[in-house]
Amino acid sequence: MHLSAYILDIAALLFLIGMLSTKAVSSLYSKKPFILGIIMAVFVILAEAGTVVAGSGGINLRTVNIFCNLVGFGLAPMIPLVITLIFQGNILGKYKLMLIPTLINAALTVLSPKFGLIFYVAANNSYSRGNYFFVFVMVYILNFLCLVVSTLKVSKKYNYPMEEKLLALSILTIFGTSIQVIDPLSNSTWHCVTLSLLLYFLLLSEFDSSFDALTGLYNRAAFEKMKKQLAEAKAYSIIVLDINDFKDINDTFGHDYGDAVIKTVAEAIQKSFNNRYTCYRLGGDEFFVFGSETNKEIIETRLRTLTSRLEEMREQGKPLPTVSYGYSIYNGGEKPDFSRTFKEADNQMYLYKKIHKAEPAQDNDINLQRRTSPLH
Repeated sequence: MHLSAYILDIAALLFLIGMLSTKAVSSLYSKKPFILGIIMAVFVILAEAGTVVAGSGGINLRTVNIFCNLVGFGLAPMIPLVITLIFQGNILGKYKLMLIPTLINAALTVLSPKFGLIFYVAANNSYSRGNYFFVFVMVYILNFLCLVVSTLKVSKKYNYPMEEKLLALSILTIFGTSIQVIDPLSNSTWHCVTLSLLLYFLLLSEFDSSFDALTGLYNRAAFEKMKKQLAEAKAYSIIVLDINDFKDINDTFGHDYGDAVIKTVAEAIQKSFNNRYTCYRLGGDEFFVFGSETNKEIIETRLRTLTSRLEEMREQGKPLPTVSYGYSIYNGGEKPDFSRTFKEADNQMYLYKKIHKAEPAQDNDINLQRRTSPLH
């Protein structure tokens, strides 16, 4: 029964590796650590299956039993730590202390065949837990929490609501692990870990599909989802932005440079608004900012920060266009009408654009910078 379940676990994880290998992801995270973590999980599951077979095979399989336990106890705590590298590839180099618990567990595991620290396989090939088995459990949970914290930091950075889903995933993983800690014969841990890895993949896929590949801002699909989730009577502000003379940019410098301009403007928008705002690219050269800030002066300060940031880049010789914008504030207390609020901001933006086009060409206009070197 256990062996059949292990085969299903491995088949599911191999399928997941195939899904990850063919899936194109944005620049927000790397899939290589996830694939490596899954491969390690496959080896651990094979090792646990090996302990089941070897443990019931008599004294002649004692060496195999010891080897499989070494692999399982040594690799298992490393899996969540490796997956942590998905979002922060240099985190272990930056925070080397994170490796200490894993190294302690590895050392105790290597010494276990002789001293019975984490586990012990007696001369008659019977398995038992060592006096320091709790170290393995603590290190595994600690590394798993590092993965959770790392993922939460990324979700907070991008204002992505995954806290509840990640909490549910954490409870599932810890609960499944705890069952086998209490009842060693249940063999529930790696069935639960397999399910958790599949669910984590779905969570990352949902996260990744919410972002625009070029700019890293939220995309239109995320924008539509946000509109549906707006709570009644909750105050908010919306800002609509549009790049001026963008067609001239593409005609003058080409579409590759146009993409570079969109990316640069998106970075300026994101840096100009703090975590009280969420930034979107609706398509083409259209951007949208949704925020919980309703103070008009603060919003205008943020917009001045944006225009100043772009102006500074122009002064450095980069042929960047100006940006038109408009904003609207919903103060709460009544049923929200997002369409009306959005239209107010959009109309204000088009009025700004109309004024811009009516003004004489400025020194920083795109037409006067055709001889300037492109963005770098």
